[in-house]
Amino acid sequence: MLITVFWILAIIIVYTYFGYAFLLLILNGLKRILGMKKSLPSDAVLPETTILIAAYNECVVIDRKMQNTLAIDYPKELLTIMWITDGSDDGTPELLRKKYPSVEVLHQDKRRGKTAALNRAMNFIKTPFAVLCDANTMLDPGAVRKLLAPFSDERIGCVAGEKRIIQNAYDGPAGAGEGAYWQYESIIKKLESDFHTALAAAGELYAIRTSLFSRADEDSIIDDFVISLTIARKGYRIRYVPEAFAMEAPSANIREELKRKIRIASGGIQTLLRFPGLLNIFRYGFLSFEYISHKVLRWLVVPFTIPLILLANLLICMQQQWQLTLYFYIFLLQCAFYLLVVLGFIFEKRTTRWRFLFLPYYIIIMNYSQIAGLIRYFRKKHTVVWEKAQRA
Repeated sequence: MLITVFWILAIIIVYTYFGYAFLLLILNGLKRILGMKKSLPSDAVLPETTILIAAYNECVVIDRKMQNTLAIDYPKELLTIMWITDGSDDGTPELLRKKYPSVEVLHQDKRRGKTAALNRAMNFIKTPFAVLCDANTMLDPGAVRKLLAPFSDERIGCVAGEKRIIQNAYDGPAGAGEGAYWQYESIIKKLESDFHTALAAAGELYAIRTSLFSRADEDSIIDDFVISLTIARKGYRIRYVPEAFAMEAPSANIREELKRKIRIASGGIQTLLRFPGLLNIFRYGFLSFEYISHKVLRWLVVPFTIPLILLANLLICMQQQWQLTLYFYIFLLQCAFYLLVVLGFIFEKRTTRWRFLFLPYYIIIMNYSQIAGLIRYFRKKHTVVWEKAQRA
């Protein structure tokens, strides 16, 4: 019985982190062999669009962000730049209006969270497409063109860009872990997008058909996930275009990364409870399959599976009196993994070129965040108005 439990736990972990991506790779290969692959449409026709930048007390990055936005390779007559700065009290809206009079600035004094701000801002967008991004992320000059190109396919309702973490020659655990995590996420999103649809978009950079926007509940914790997933639930597809990317600095340290991850984890649980129908694979088909494989297992199952498999492995070895069996060697591998976790914790404030040394530590931190986020949500300690994580 114990051995059966062990292998069930092992299959869950391996499938979640490796098997799902491998299965998508096979499905895409079959699609290519059967001639079902379609090339992305060209960007010959450029539509009018609005770049919507959400900001809260971002006075220190305004000039850099505006220089980056004004350098975007897109016809100026087709591009509207709009900022939503609700609740900012550091002079952000005043500075924008003074230095950049051509920019539309929406502001109200009361801070109600990013979701409420986006709901309000979308009422002012008159262009058929909207590109949403954050104030502290810098876009590649060609990002908007590349984001809008797939919309010539009427089935596409949302296009997600890639979030890239600025990597240094020497990184600590936050930078090394976050960078590797987003590279891994990018691979999975590309595989999902190529086969059918990406699951959701990251708020650092994505575009939507303005007509498909639905007001999200204002207490939604992860607005980007809810907004893009709602479009997918309507039957439209989300295309992932990694060539359209936004750059962002990593969290300043693990504590700041924890702050961000726990909030996202709370939002994941909130989304799961609000969209239970997405678990119905007979209704949503491949979207449900993605949702369960990509998110539900990570949010609700794997964080508990990881400590349980270590315990099950230990009990099996004790029953076998530590004989040199397969389970003994697997236990040694698990011990080596946790040794790297401990080393990552000890050397947390140091930097190294050997980024892989911090990956086990980051994986455990990520799964701990899921459990902490779950607890926070059910204790009703979550809020849409959060303290921003400090960036490196």
